[in-house]
This record gives sequence, C-alpha cells and structure tokens, in this order.
Amino acid sequence: MKTAKVGTKGQIVIPKEIRDELGIRAGETVGVERADREVRVRRLLGLDELQGTFAATPGGTADLEAEHRRELEAEEQRARRWTG
Repeated sequence: MKTAKVGTKGQIVIPKEIRDELGIRAGETVGVERADREVRVRRLLGLDELQGTFAATPGGTADLEAEHRRELEAEEQRARRWTG
C-alpha cells in the first residue's frame, strides 16, 4: 500500500507509480467517493475513451447522439405543456 499525506487544504498527491499505472495525467479530473471508512479515488474515462467504448456498438455514437436529441426534444415538449 502506498501512502500520501493530506495537506492543509485537504489535498493529497496520488503516487506517481499509481498515476502512471492508471494513466492519470496532470489536470485530469478524478472521481472521489466515500465508502464506509475509506476514500476511493477513481480514474474517470475521457470523452475519447467513452466514444471508443461505443464505437464497437451497432450505430456507434451517432445512434446515442440521436437518442439523446430525441430525449431532449421530448423534455422540452413536456416543459412547454406545463408552462403553457
């Protein structure tokens, strides 16, 4: 287990070896969550990686984008009905 000190502002530095293993680069955002008495830090997938994940699916990201647009349009229509 690696260790890290908590600074006065609550900041920690993820050890270089772990950053390298996970591909975490300076300036990237990571997820942080509490789990019982632990703090978990997770590498978040970047947009390029997410698009790569869906590239192998039928329709790729184009289908997902079209579905998202349809959902947004439906939401807007519902909002218009409520606001008159």
